[in-house]
Amino acid sequence: MPTPQPAVVLLSGGLDSSVLLHHVAKELHCPAIHALSFNYGQRHGRELVCAAAQSRIVGTKAHRVMDITFMGTLIQAGSALIQGGAEVPDLDALTTEELTQPPTYVPNRNMMLLSMAAAYAEAHGITDIYYGAQAQDEYGYWDCTREFLERINAVLALNRKAPVTVHAPFVGYSKEDTVRIGIMLGVDFSQTWSCYRGGEEACGTCPTCVERLNAFAANHREDPIGYAG
Repeated sequence: MPTPQPAVVLLSGGLDSSVLLHHVAKELHCPAIHALSFNYGQRHGRELVCAAAQSRIVGTKAHRVMDITFMGTLIQAGSALIQGGAEVPDLDALTTEELTQPPTYVPNRNMMLLSMAAAYAEAHGITDIYYGAQAQDEYGYWDCTREFLERINAVLALNRKAPVTVHAPFVGYSKEDTVRIGIMLGVDFSQTWSCYRGGEEACGTCPTCVERLNAFAANHREDPIGYAG
């Protein structure tokens, strides 16, 4: 059996990335985990507080929060997730066509974040990067698919000296699956945040809130975060 190696984990503080962090630490037994979080001007910036909490719980070697708010100014017009962008829609307001790539999609976010993570990993002699791509139950993003994962790894493999590999262990899983794994791993879900609107309480009606609530219900568990109304 190969010896576990250090790893870089993209940690947003959301449900998927938090479960992934625990999976990398507790099931893959990766030593010296470097967690990377990004402030890109997202409305739900409070997820970064949760990222710090999860990093402490797991005991990562490092947790870096990178300020890339310039990204928000570049893509504000193209995403409801960015502060100052269009309003975040309720899930039930989206058309069938919009569900394939809803207004909450952030243009090229994962490609940019993974590129920076790859640079960090290479500079620190780390060959494995993990991110929480997951097969959304209600809607979809092209940069959370197996095809995207395969193609970005094909590009990274062009490195002539120190190629890194991106892993997405949950890429084929539903949110229900992810919650079930998190329960098994003892994840403190109260220290995760998903709501795209980023208020004091989760709205309960935006795409990610609906998906999250349904996932907990399917696992016969109550979501420990507060919801408006």
